[in-house]
Amino acid sequence: MSQRLSDTSVLEVHELRKSFSSSALFGRGPRVVPAVDGVTFAIEPGRTTVMLGESGCGKSTLARTILQLYKADSGRILLLGKEVQDLGDRAFRPHRRHVQMVFQNPLNSFDPSRSLGYSIAEPLRLAGERDVDKRVDELLTEVGLGPRFAKIKPRRVSGGELQRAAVARALATRPALVVMDEPTSALDMSIQGQVLRLMRELQDRHSLSYLIATHDLHAAQLVAHDVIVLYLGQIVESGPVSEVFGNAQHPYTRGLLYAHDLAGRSEEKDRAVRIRGTLKYPEPGYRGCRLVGRCPFETPRCVEPQELKELTPGHAVRCWRAEAGEIDPEGGQVAHQVREPGGKR
Repeated sequence: MSQRLSDTSVLEVHELRKSFSSSALFGRGPRVVPAVDGVTFAIEPGRTTVMLGESGCGKSTLARTILQLYKADSGRILLLGKEVQDLGDRAFRPHRRHVQMVFQNPLNSFDPSRSLGYSIAEPLRLAGERDVDKRVDELLTEVGLGPRFAKIKPRRVSGGELQRAAVARALATRPALVVMDEPTSALDMSIQGQVLRLMRELQDRHSLSYLIATHDLHAAQLVAHDVIVLYLGQIVESGPVSEVFGNAQHPYTRGLLYAHDLAGRSEEKDRAVRIRGTLKYPEPGYRGCRLVGRCPFETPRCVEPQELKELTPGHAVRCWRAEAGEIDPEGGQVAHQVREPGGKR
């Protein structure tokens, strides 16, 4: 059995894999789609790791697999040093208090027939907490709402207030890790900033760790310590946010930054950096770079297997051209076209 990635990690994920049948996803098949494919990373106490990538790249699947909402096909998940990937629902229950989730749409995550206080109290009752009502009032106050919200039903509050209540519920069991799936995407821009500031304040106060799935690079800049960039189930780049955003080396990361106007725009750079086309899983058996067909830097060698390798301490990239120092930080030129995995030019 492989050794632990760290002696202090709140969460460790090692070579995690989760696949789905294409018939379940697209209504045709049979075909197995690797939604999470050999993912390895760790989160230290008090730090935030943000997962970036387009919709369909595996962010939400990875989050739900870590939370045991999906069962992993293979790999290891260690929560506070304890392996949990093979535990059944009952055996995992004592560990669930250490990891909680905040979902994308807060309205869908609350029982509309119950008050906010009732929903926040539910995990406290399951954990055998004493003086539940007092604890609910404390939690609502801590997230900037106040005890009066305990008696209000979800549809009577704003989206920002409801997401604050969702954060309060996640904090109820005093978790070490909070997993968030697009926590601000359903909110207005002005409210997004308030929720992000609240997250940072709570992290500082409780030494919380966060794992956040998002496609919003602006939000990631505000809260992330570390970033993992996912493309079709694989990590293509990872490292400290300052390094990944300030010195992006994988063409996909550079394309994301450019699309969000975080890397400066020009007509020349658009030709050299912009990722074209849409997501397409390769044919079974293909082992090369999955960005082939969309990447402006691709060459015939890109259809060969690509390993995730450290370029500098803590900054890893899955691209042979980045490893060879052939990615021009200012854009570069469009390379030769090659055939898409299992498809046409």
